[in-house]
Amino acid sequence: MNLFFNTEDASQIAIGAFAMALPIAFSQEAWDMAVRLPTINLILLVLLSLVFVAHYAYFSLFQGAVEYRWGSFVLRIVIAYGITLVVVACVLFCLDKLPLLEEPVVALRRAVIIAMPASLGAIIVDSLDKE
Repeated sequence: MNLFFNTEDASQIAIGAFAMALPIAFSQEAWDMAVRLPTINLILLVLLSLVFVAHYAYFSLFQGAVEYRWGSFVLRIVIAYGITLVVVACVLFCLDKLPLLEEPVVALRRAVIIAMPASLGAIIVDSLDKE
């Protein structure tokens, strides 16, 4: 099993993130939650997302064998979450719900909230052809 990251992996992550982000990005609740959710809860959402993505990648993509590939393991998680944030931002931008210039903090908060489920969809789709 080759776990080198390539454009196919990036495409799979983007498609998985898009599939999970799309229905949530249309939600008024998600838009409003970004304004009123405390910052500590947003930080916890990011950490929870990263923990679940790492857990899934560890057992599915890497099949528990990361002893000599910690760099690849961590890089894959960071790249997957980064691509997810970009995809979510693009979706929100298309919906005119990413106020980057007017309210950049709200824009980032919306992206983080929607990236939580989207990151799981991203890593799951990425793992589909690895078995």
